[in-house]
Amino acid sequence: MTVTERRITQIGNSLGLTLPHETLKALNVKKGDRVQIKLVGNQVIIKKVPQMIELPDGIPNDFFTLLEEEMEAHHKALKGLVDR
Repeated sequence: MTVTERRITQIGNSLGLTLPHETLKALNVKKGDRVQIKLVGNQVIIKKVPQMIELPDGIPNDFFTLLEEEMEAHHKALKGLVDR
């Protein structure tokens, strides 16, 4: 993990900070993208907000949640198939 220091700066009537190019690239974010900011103890966690796609008719809204649960449940078997 790379550690960098930044200064809090004035941005209009607010305070803010800039992020290094390498950090933005690692997060796969660019100007205009939305991010989630979560405070955990004294740490800030920044995650890119996933883009929602319109699901075809007949696909339930929780499809991706169910898919993720199944992939986690069968992670070892799926990893074995990838490594073949």
